[in-house]
Amino acid sequence: MEVALWVILILLLGGAFVLWRWGRRSRQATELADARAEAQRWYERLGGQLMNLHGDAPAVRQALADAGERYNAAGSQLEQARSPHQFALARETALEGLAYIRAARTAMGIDPGPELPPLAAARGAGMLTKEREVNVQGQTYRAGPQPGNQTPYYYPGGNWQGRSVPAGWYSTPWWKTALGTGAGVLGGILIADALFSPAFADPGYEAGYQEGLNDGQDQGGDYGDQGGDYGDQGGGDQGGGDYAGDFSGGGDFGGAGDFGAGDFGGGDFGGGGDFGGGGDW
Repeated sequence: MEVALWVILILLLGGAFVLWRWGRRSRQATELADARAEAQRWYERLGGQLMNLHGDAPAVRQALADAGERYNAAGSQLEQARSPHQFALARETALEGLAYIRAARTAMGIDPGPELPPLAAARGAGMLTKEREVNVQGQTYRAGPQPGNQTPYYYPGGNWQGRSVPAGWYSTPWWKTALGTGAGVLGGILIADALFSPAFADPGYEAGYQEGLNDGQDQGGDYGDQGGDYGDQGGGDQGGGDYAGDFSGGGDFGGAGDFGAGDFGGGDFGGGGDFGGGGDW
């Protein structure tokens, strides 16, 4: 009798374990499918916008070139993604591309379209609210809230070398040229310090900067382990802030993460001019 009870107990426990494993796998499969669909949705929206936008102004062409790089990177990430976490990173890349699309539409003088979900990399970075101009090592650097011939490089906000860099338009992608070693990094630090010094007394940016100081570390809790998934996404080419600290490191995606031509500023003014005719969302 006692042996029979033990057999029944073992069978019940075994059945419960099988049901638990089945339920867990079912939930994981659903989570994976949802993450894939979400990333695919934003990726396809980005591709549609790239097909329907064209502009000759330097700011438009540059923003479209940057959006195209993110589109290529997101496509590569989607092809290699095997987990919800990896699909979430592909979604983030596609959303960043759409941020550049909104910038291009703004530079074209048309409705930028609906608001996007906030970028993880831009959390707490704030945005420029006034024009800025500084001289560093004999060169003039400008930044402002609106595109122009002197500020054709858009940046959706983030961190570089531990410094919050607000969203806005810049005269040159200094974060790209400063990604080397030695004097290059030092030069970038000097530019960042000059552009974003509290002496500018920009209330809009100050609020964003302080928020970045207080909240930026939260990204480590949310994304700190993501480096193992996307290899070099960020590290060097995304600037050394959220993407370098949170999305960097070797891992599943190896070289997929440099965003095509990478470096926030994209290529030169030629990359985005062949995306087709006009169009709205």
